[in-house]
Amino acid sequence: MSLTIKRAWPISVQALLVPALIILLALLAFIFNDQLIDLLVYQRSAITEGQWWRLLSGHFFHTNLNHLLLNLAALIMLWALHGHFYTIKIYSALFLFSALSCSLGLYFFDTSLQQYVGLSGVLHGIFVFGAIMDIKQGDKTGYLLFIGVWLKIAHEQFFGASADVVNLIGANVAVNAHLWGAIGGLIFSVMYLLLCHYRKTS
Repeated sequence: MSLTIKRAWPISVQALLVPALIILLALLAFIFNDQLIDLLVYQRSAITEGQWWRLLSGHFFHTNLNHLLLNLAALIMLWALHGHFYTIKIYSALFLFSALSCSLGLYFFDTSLQQYVGLSGVLHGIFVFGAIMDIKQGDKTGYLLFIGVWLKIAHEQFFGASADVVNLIGANVAVNAHLWGAIGGLIFSVMYLLLCHYRKTS
């Protein structure tokens, strides 16, 4: 006899507020792209000159409408899949940690990359967190998700991104952003679990 676990849609304020805010900021960045991109986009030379806010703000910009819709669809899918784990504090910290991990990883270890846009690196970090939370809750699909995302990243490291995705977004895919974003999500998840364990035992 199989047991099917049914989850309600994660429509609480705690689960919805930050993802909705991210979607709003990404839409505003797209609408006002020409006015904002020179000031806010991840640009290596500007960051070197001290414009550190670009490490975060640059993630909200996209190359074209396809790129924007692809990332927002992934954000919504992850919310539908793992939103029951989200709170305003946890998701905000996860997003910020993954975004900075992605940007700093690119800045220090991918020095040839001069400009980067998109949420995909951060989304990999959010994906990793959700998979680990599934595992923590005893959901075996978490193992499949966790292994799957790292196999995808490894494939990209060796063989590059899909040509279809490159054509869709009209730019090269910064596969190292996926790697550093996922590493950020992994580090955040470990710290979060350790904190939970500490609070439980103290």
